[in-house]
Amino acid sequence: MHMKNLDIHSLVNDFTKEDMSRTNVLEGFGIDTCCGGNKSLAEACGEKGLDPAVVLKELIPVEEPAGSVGEEKDWSDADLADLVTHIEETHHVYLKKALPKLSSLIEKVVDAHGVRHPELADLKQVFALLRADLEPHLMKEERVLFPMIRQIESGTGVEELHCGTQGPINVMRMEHQRAEALQDKLRKITNNFATPEDGCKTYRLLMETLENLDADLNVHLYKENEILFPRVLGTETQSL
Repeated sequence: MHMKNLDIHSLVNDFTKEDMSRTNVLEGFGIDTCCGGNKSLAEACGEKGLDPAVVLKELIPVEEPAGSVGEEKDWSDADLADLVTHIEETHHVYLKKALPKLSSLIEKVVDAHGVRHPELADLKQVFALLRADLEPHLMKEERVLFPMIRQIESGTGVEELHCGTQGPINVMRMEHQRAEALQDKLRKITNNFATPEDGCKTYRLLMETLENLDADLNVHLYKENEILFPRVLGTETQSL
């Protein structure tokens, strides 16, 4: 249960003890959550020239429970344009923020624990491959496939699509398979994102963030593979 009296005079450590995800918010402002965690939020913000009230407002939403996955909208009957917009604004936006943040976290953990945990070198390599695959993948969807899908649904310029979406979708599916294989490697390397006994707070944050990425990517790929792509191909076939 979260404390109800956390304010700008509370210690930085008080915020992160309750919820490790707050570390992401604090580090985003450049506030040290490790050695500097024994300072009040106001003091830590003062050293960075930040308004503690602004930082506190960013931390407060983290106290609220995340929305239930089971309550998510049923996208099986939604407009295709709405679905691709949802994928972009939810999963693509998440990945664009999470991937560079994870690269930075991995560097910190490798520097601190790499000697005692040589498996971290494999983690760093596999994650780099996943990021190198996903970032251009998102761009191809946003610049090529998703605009085609919007054209198909609106009925504008469909005749100019020639071969349609089958080819681009096949490419996206192959790239999804590659991402899923890399996800599986990450799970095995980390023993399903477990923090070792000698792991520090940053190590634990890395495992939690990797697990969140894995869960979001599973939902993301499901929406595309099982809902979006079959519906697009079915719609395109009907229009022929």
